[in-house]
Amino acid sequence: MTQVQNILIKNPFAVMTGLRGPRARAGAVDIRIVNGRIAEMAEDLQAQPGERVIDARHCVVYPGWINTHHHLFQNLLKAVPEGLNQDLQGWLASVPYPRLNRFTPQLAKIAAKLGMVELLLSGVTTCADHHYLYHAHGTTETGDLLFDMADDFGLRFVLCRGGALESASAHPGFSKTALQPETLEQMVGDLERLKSRYHQDTPDAMRRVVVAPTTPTFSLPPTLLRELAHTARGMGLRLHTHLSETQNYVNFCREKYNCLPVEFVAEHEWLGPDVWFAHAVHMQPGEIRMLAQTGTGVSHCPVSNARLGSGVAPIPQMYEAGVPISLGVDGVASNESGSMVGEVNTAWLIHRAEQGASATTAEDVIHWGTAGGAQVLGLGAVGTLEIGQAADLVIYGLDHPRFFGFHDIAVAPVVAGEPIAVKYSLVGGRVVVDDGVIPGLDVQQMRAEAWEGVQQMMKVDD
Repeated sequence: MTQVQNILIKNPFAVMTGLRGPRARAGAVDIRIVNGRIAEMAEDLQAQPGERVIDARHCVVYPGWINTHHHLFQNLLKAVPEGLNQDLQGWLASVPYPRLNRFTPQLAKIAAKLGMVELLLSGVTTCADHHYLYHAHGTTETGDLLFDMADDFGLRFVLCRGGALESASAHPGFSKTALQPETLEQMVGDLERLKSRYHQDTPDAMRRVVVAPTTPTFSLPPTLLRELAHTARGMGLRLHTHLSETQNYVNFCREKYNCLPVEFVAEHEWLGPDVWFAHAVHMQPGEIRMLAQTGTGVSHCPVSNARLGSGVAPIPQMYEAGVPISLGVDGVASNESGSMVGEVNTAWLIHRAEQGASATTAEDVIHWGTAGGAQVLGLGAVGTLEIGQAADLVIYGLDHPRFFGFHDIAVAPVVAGEPIAVKYSLVGGRVVVDDGVIPGLDVQQMRAEAWEGVQQMMKVDD
């Protein structure tokens, strides 16, 4: 990891702050960073002795994106042919589940490296990974290596420690493999170990641990869902899981528990400002009110939801109601791209297609992908560009001809999308992408490792 430097960012076209309303745009201001924090934002700042000066001419500056839902291990499962035209349930049965037992720590490491590189090169500075490669007779090493990899790259990292528990014998994932789910004691024991070793409580934490069973309806029985909530809160950890991704999910909950999914998790103490759910595609107005009233957050994953035909989440309605909204790329086996620029571009477009041109603004989706992510993760010192905040930011170069002719250049990354070049990226004042390059990264070696990993994934056990 690079060292913290005092840095002066000069001459950007525009600075977007991640804030709402009139404060969303700071204008063409310079930014001074001292001891990893933003010290000044003003026009025509002059360099001081010992500062590194970054020329941001022809660039825009954004807060670093905060990706609140990913499955990094899936980076070796892009475009698996038998899953390309399947819905969620068919895709799960044909792509990740039959291959779970093939993920050795080495393959998980290769996949994580691919994922983190793609995130960095799209402007992500914080990643929350919903990692569920755990089973009764397996290793817990894959969770630890994610922290190690994030440390190598300088990313802020949140491990959403997933998995399924033993009494959930009907879990569809384990029915496709010879694997056995963990016990509650195994999961909680590893959570205690992970918290002791990695978890930081500060608002600018580099490392966090979250309690994250894979799904509340399939991965564990209701009694253990409530017990896990008590355990998490007793340990001071946040909670995360998938919810209402498909209409089938909603139908299952109605048929088995005679209630809607948000009502179900509410009965088992899984609502509150320390909880966020991935997807929330199929929501009734009453469920949206429950989320808003309790401060429960959502990770919006529009590309994955479109790719799998799951639907379009009512995010503008949730946002208007006061639900904390964030963005996630989800697993790239159901997305094929881990780019947050692609995600924000889709988030900007997809609701306008469904609800009209005023449904979303560029400022909305920037807020969701930055300050909104910080809110659901409890990282109050990141997510916005303001004096006193940690210097997590990305500088996008706009030299490509596709950006010529823009009147409002500040929103170019959102409204034009990929391809776009990250010239510089900083995490807590450390330069993690330097003049378009991740320091120390051997791209050709990464390509070779990925190819070998794909070969090992191609054969599926009977």
